[in-house]
Amino acid sequence: AVVSTQSTGIEKFKKEAAEMGKGSFCYAWVLDKLKSERERGITIDIALMQFETDKYDVTIIDAPGHRDFIKNMITGTSQADAAVLIVAAGTGEFEAGYAKTGQTREHLLLAFTLGVKEVIIAVNKMDTTAPPYSADRFKEIQGEVSSYLKKIGYQVPRIPFVPISGFHGDNMVVPDPKDPNPPKNNMPWFSDPRSRLDLKAKKRMSQ
Repeated sequence: AVVSTQSTGIEKFKKEAAEMGKGSFCYAWVLDKLKSERERGITIDIALMQFETDKYDVTIIDAPGHRDFIKNMITGTSQADAAVLIVAAGTGEFEAGYAKTGQTREHLLLAFTLGVKEVIIAVNKMDTTAPPYSADRFKEIQGEVSSYLKKIGYQVPRIPFVPISGFHGDNMVVPDPKDPNPPKNNMPWFSDPRSRLDLKAKKRMSQ
């Protein structure tokens, strides 16, 4: 999901997050507004943000992933037409989330049970893999999650997997062809433009 925010607001978040020793959380503060959320570095309550495209009015529902706030996650997910599940690619992070005691499986099962059949799997923190932006790591995660998606009833061929770096912006939007200084393509092995988050989300919503 792409959130349009004035640059001055983002700069303010960066400064405040850095002062709390949580500089990497600055973008999360766009929707994480509670003091306790910012102090703990997790989403606690659901938050809504709306934006418009040429064809659609879109409402983002930011739902918590922490197990302590699963009730709020259910509240948010029950209102959704489609979901973007964020899976961390970092060494050990995916394994912790995907384990039986983790939240990745529970969130997917809850989404399916609540009738959310349109899902995008965003494999985040690709910049933290070893080596950074590892195609092998992405394929490993895609294989593991695909097996579970199939097990609970999802049509896996219809579900896009997108490797991203939310912090650096990789694969979050399609680069502007008119940009004189386009961002570096850190994942040339992922070349299907139809699977980028913004384009695929629009396609799903039009069906």
